[in-house]
Amino acid sequence: MMAKKRSTMLEVARLAGVSVGTVSAIVNNSHSVRPHLRERVEEAMRVLDYHPNHIARSLKTNRSYTVGMIIPDVTNPFFTDVMRGVEDTARTGGYSVILCNSNEDPAQERTHLSTLFARRVDGILLAPTDGHAAEDRLTHRRFPIVFFDRIPTGFRGQAVVAENFEAAYAATRHLIELGHQRIAIITGKLDLRNGIDRLEGYRKAMQEAHLPIYDEYLQRGDFQLESGYDRGLRLLKLAQPPTAIFCCNNKMTLGLMRALAELQVPCPQKVSVLGFDDFDWASSFRPKLTTVAQPTFEMGKKAMELLMRNIEASEEGGEEALIALPAELRIRESTAPPSP
Repeated sequence: MMAKKRSTMLEVARLAGVSVGTVSAIVNNSHSVRPHLRERVEEAMRVLDYHPNHIARSLKTNRSYTVGMIIPDVTNPFFTDVMRGVEDTARTGGYSVILCNSNEDPAQERTHLSTLFARRVDGILLAPTDGHAAEDRLTHRRFPIVFFDRIPTGFRGQAVVAENFEAAYAATRHLIELGHQRIAIITGKLDLRNGIDRLEGYRKAMQEAHLPIYDEYLQRGDFQLESGYDRGLRLLKLAQPPTAIFCCNNKMTLGLMRALAELQVPCPQKVSVLGFDDFDWASSFRPKLTTVAQPTFEMGKKAMELLMRNIEASEEGGEEALIALPAELRIRESTAPPSP
């Protein structure tokens, strides 16, 4: 059986009634083409099942029109929502995205970085697993890179994050205004800026309210479910347990809720729970979870826009640019005044 003949750019141009140059401009995502011509060309491409030869294109332009995206946990709905924003924006800009999962393992992250470099991607979006390894490798290569959600401490470069300090401060203030005084926190990784900023937002709210911060109420987690469960058990088994717990990401919140169920501690009657990160089923819990909602889609969109500007300008590394997006406190049923 003979292979199907591949359609050419010339055939697309003839069917659409335009020049080859116009087809080429659309394939290369030029914004100078008038909308009605773009529609005719795109319809001709669909009819002829025409697909651009990206290998030839990359050899001609010295670009692959592909970017890499490394996330630490593909099972976390936060990162898949960010991915949606990245992919939609990349598609509009004529780029493809290679997704890699580091599984919270710096060694896997390094392997993914090497693979993406070998594939000659034009740039990388990265939520790092720790505060050092990735930044060191990328600094030496002077490679287009945008961090998102997580950035190493002391990082100087391009990144898109939430306003973590402000969001954690507002969350803790909510618990204080309900009347809580014994408020604990389960932090994330403290070698990453988002983990530190959420802890500092909690500290500021507690200090302004002149409330004590007990050492046993400061529980360090690692953004994973098991750490939320383990630290939750520690807090709930204290001689004087907290009346409210602020948990610094969604998976640790799930672990904390498991600990509450296992010990049969009712929420919010005995302990209020406030989580960081919202997700589709937060309102399906009983009780419905009070959470800090990050602008996940917008974070992905802004990160990809920043990376494309970096690539298009051929500025390896680019100028420093930190975009901080506001988060939203969504009050539901898991926070209430402490029982008398």
